[in-house]
Amino acid sequence: MSDTVQVLCENTGGTLDVPAGTTLARIARRIAAGPQPFLAAAVDNVIKELGYKIYTPATLRFVDATSFDGMRVLQRTSWFLLQKACRDRYPGRTLRIRHSMGQNGFYCELEGIDSFTAEEAAALERHMRDLAALDLPLTRRKMLTSEVRARYVAQGFDDKVALLDTRPRLYSELYELDGIPGYFYGPLAPSTGCVRRAGIVPYYRGFYLALPLRTDPDRIHRQVRQEKMFGIFREYQSWVSIMGVPTVGAVNARVLAGDAGGMIMLAEAFHERKFAEVADAVAAANRERGTRVVLISGPSSSGKTTSAKRLSVQLGVLGLHPVPISLDDYFVDRERTPRDADGDYDYEALEAIDLELFNDHLARLMRGESVDIPRYDFITGRRTWHNAPLTLDERSILVIEGIHGLNPRLTPSIPDAQKFRIYVSCFTSVAMDNLSRISTTDNRLLRRLTRDYRQRGADAQATLARWQSVRRGEERHIFPYQENADVMLNSSLFYEISVLRPFAERILREVPDTVPEYGEARRMLKFLDNFIPIAPDEIPPSSILREFIGGSAFAY
Repeated sequence: MSDTVQVLCENTGGTLDVPAGTTLARIARRIAAGPQPFLAAAVDNVIKELGYKIYTPATLRFVDATSFDGMRVLQRTSWFLLQKACRDRYPGRTLRIRHSMGQNGFYCELEGIDSFTAEEAAALERHMRDLAALDLPLTRRKMLTSEVRARYVAQGFDDKVALLDTRPRLYSELYELDGIPGYFYGPLAPSTGCVRRAGIVPYYRGFYLALPLRTDPDRIHRQVRQEKMFGIFREYQSWVSIMGVPTVGAVNARVLAGDAGGMIMLAEAFHERKFAEVADAVAAANRERGTRVVLISGPSSSGKTTSAKRLSVQLGVLGLHPVPISLDDYFVDRERTPRDADGDYDYEALEAIDLELFNDHLARLMRGESVDIPRYDFITGRRTWHNAPLTLDERSILVIEGIHGLNPRLTPSIPDAQKFRIYVSCFTSVAMDNLSRISTTDNRLLRRLTRDYRQRGADAQATLARWQSVRRGEERHIFPYQENADVMLNSSLFYEISVLRPFAERILREVPDTVPEYGEARRMLKFLDNFIPIAPDEIPPSSILREFIGGSAFAY
């Protein structure tokens, strides 16, 4: 083996000769970093810790908090640092990172503490800063799973033990911070000093962990105004806890016990109950203020289409006549679609919708006229026509679904009293463990990978290549309007990732290691490996999940 290795650094566009066995951290010191520190690096398109050693020629791309990969590293590192700070200040208390909130923040609770004062929050924040200043190392070791399990048992980490017991392996990876063991399904930064900014703000029964913004990493966003979304998260987390499936380990245990069918029935019944409640609210708005238009919004792969169809069924039960319209059918032809900063088609931009045609059709329908509705072909990128004119009667309710449903610019001519706004998203309520939450974005990505492969002729590489553009578009065009909703619906099913696993794995394994998307495919495969697969046989044809895996009773 040669004593030196040549690496190509994409950050500089040049090559470096380094001694074999050199860590990424040492290589990073030879590169002029920007204002943000490097947190990890993509080695041949796979994200690695800076402690990773290079022995063979490789292509490197160092990442910081301004990238999606780097921000995930920062988030995981911050969670571990927060756990250390809470253990120091509140010995014996279990930290639970419940869910995401606001602009890169997370709602957290400490077991046995029902409220957090401003003074306590400030003291915890100071302690996090002190620990960051100590620049404590974060290490990763590969150990016998039996040894890892013993470490978790000694620390009282029952949630992590449950995951290990349901996904048996001979060896497991163990992270450590000042004697505290941890598990994460992705790399961490090399030390606590990489967490330069973090805020702790009292919220509800716990506190809000505010982290830097990816688009502005020198700033954290301490103000949270997401009461409706917070209420949805709380409701579902309470429900999955009552059902006994708050973590992946608990779900896996139920699957291994042969109770997958029971979980499916419970989750689907809960969904049906929610759709009935929303239909009751729409019917009441129709009686009391003359509501004629239901607007359903949400990010990509949140289940808007099936939500619109299931809500329509419930409205029909109440004697109303739902008339569904998809905003996707009003996309302009592909060559007229606006482009984002990278030059890619920006389907998340409002201007991707033919607003003039849509509002003309809306006005004509409200006047009682018949209208021919277009249909957009995602494969050809062209508009076709239904040739089945729509007409409203006195009991008709327009049910319009699309990502821009809550944007006031979409329907300026419709009085607010005539609108009922619904925000749908996949608010993942099951956690990997008490510390490692499952990103709702990852849940939606699995749905989109499966659906686009099956319905839109897109392989995993194409979907992954577009995903960052999709997320940037959501940040600009969807999330700012979510609190405008009259009600919110959670489309997630606590069993669904176990069902999506075999579908998504097959697709993700097709991504070659020669493309940048390979690293994300590997990350998702590693994530999916934590779930015991569930066969889709017992999933009802009306399920939201059928929109993505096929076999739905609804036409799309």
